[in-house]
Amino acid sequence: MNGFCFGNKVSMAVKTNIALVPLEGDLNVVRVPQLRRTIDALIDAGCQRIIINMAEVQHIDSAGMALLFCEMRRMCSRGGLLSLKSVSRGVYHALSLARVVDMIPISLIGKHASIPALDPSARPIWQSSMLVSAEELSKARQWTTHMLERMYISADDVFDMTLAAGEALGNAIDHSCCEDCVYISLAAYPDRVVIEVSDTGCGYSIDETSTPVSRTGSDQERGRGIKLMRLLVDSVSIKKKKNSSGTLVRLVKLLRSCKL
Repeated sequence: MNGFCFGNKVSMAVKTNIALVPLEGDLNVVRVPQLRRTIDALIDAGCQRIIINMAEVQHIDSAGMALLFCEMRRMCSRGGLLSLKSVSRGVYHALSLARVVDMIPISLIGKHASIPALDPSARPIWQSSMLVSAEELSKARQWTTHMLERMYISADDVFDMTLAAGEALGNAIDHSCCEDCVYISLAAYPDRVVIEVSDTGCGYSIDETSTPVSRTGSDQERGRGIKLMRLLVDSVSIKKKKNSSGTLVRLVKLLRSCKL
């Protein structure tokens, strides 16, 4: 089960595969112990993907640097990944000098750059698809990983795309009106990989710039799932199907080249 962890308290009642940890203030020797406890608890609970939101961090000292190095090594030893998002340019410069950027995926603060539209006449280099049932979610994630590994794409991007596809598949299974009505397709183009997940539910649309609303306390926190996918890939499109019932989710990751 995928999930989000907000703040510094971690519940072990439900296994969290992915966690978003926001920092409130600078990452210095004073805050390092608390953050270490949070991250260690997540790793010990089996979390595979930790994203630290650095939007409110204006300064990071040597203790903070050491913590990031240490926790990244722990995550790697467990087959997981730690990354930083919304990093200010000043903090990024400090991380560059300390060579943290060589080990940890980092995204600067601000909106994602717009993704160039795909030429309608463009044909994929190759594509594949599969029908997914509720009992085959694990198999579908393994299939996604296998397909992505055919490309010149980093292991981190494979990891993130698989997680995003898994989230889309889980939502589709939950909303589908019948068994065996969820499809996942993957298409490789010279500059991008496109994953599409479709279902036959009632249909749902949201603009790419709109903020989804989480229904905290329910079993269907769709807002958080959309935020999660947006963190993991370059573009997320969620629209009602035009000619039939259901939703089509399109995930896009840009890349430099692709294997045939």
